Amino acid sequence: MKKMLLIVNPCAGKKKITHHIDDIIAIFNQAGYAPDLHYTTCQGDATRIVKTHGADADVIVCCGGDGTFNETVSGILSEKLTIPVGYIPAGSTNDFASSLNLHTNFTEAAKQIAYGTPTPIDIGLFNNRFFSYIASFGAFTKASYDTPQNMKNVLGHSAYLLSGAMELSHLKKYAIKLELDGESLEGSFLFGAICNCTSIGGILKFDHSLVDMADGKFEVMLVRTPHSVSELAECIRAVNLRNYQCRAITFRHASHIKITAPPDMDWTLDGEHEKGHEQIEIVNQNHAIFLLK
Repeated sequence: MKKMLLIVNPCAGKKKITHHIDDIIAIFNQAGYAPDLHYTTCQGDATRIVKTHGADADVIVCCGGDGTFNETVSGILSEKLTIPVGYIPAGSTNDFASSLNLHTNFTEAAKQIAYGTPTPIDIGLFNNRFFSYIASFGAFTKASYDTPQNMKNVLGHSAYLLSGAMELSHLKKYAIKLELDGESLEGSFLFGAICNCTSIGGILKFDHSLVDMADGKFEVMLVRTPHSVSELAECIRAVNLRNYQCRAITFRHASHIKITAPPDMDWTLDGEHEKGHEQIEIVNQNHAIFLLK
């Protein structure tokens, strides 16, 4: 049988994944895999587990939220492993899984992995830290990493919306300079996202025709402070219609991004906190992993 490293975050989402582990393992057994099961107990555990046990596996599968997947991928890439990876999404929002059209039913997701084919996916490098699908700053990003886990477990995706709404009274704009594949931009922005996905926080959606998760490029969205009621209305309309061509929004595709920002401007990478940096370099790692789907 093929060796599988199976990493499970038992606290992800509403903790439902633990009730399905036996069924998931049975599916993998039937497909010819022998899972070596490891539970995470703290932040960074998935990366540690991959570094310790990943080299001996034929495939690595993680069950958890987007943060668990981030840690798993970080371990694979830091160890320079060329092993296919599977993802059973069990988080509260699962933006990355939604973008990949992965099953949210645990057993169906396991079947998708067991009988799937490796598909190339791009990964981002933020200075020296990997991210799977998004690096963002500004409005609502704090909600991703500052919402307590017990609140996420009780309320699910609504917890993010509630925490985000609480940020509205503290919106702050940041003066930053960007270089996007050589194009220079400068401005004062409420929000920015460098991403490889079709959904951000389950709120902002990109048309699938705009996003190719293996084309070597990120989608870059920057939102300025609207200067008038008409600009605000135009911005809201653009978000509702998923057509981000308006005065307050800049939308680009880029593979190499350099940013000069205030050092106190914190970021979120795949829902996890990243402290601010004055100089930031973000590079698309084309076909960095192969996802079974």
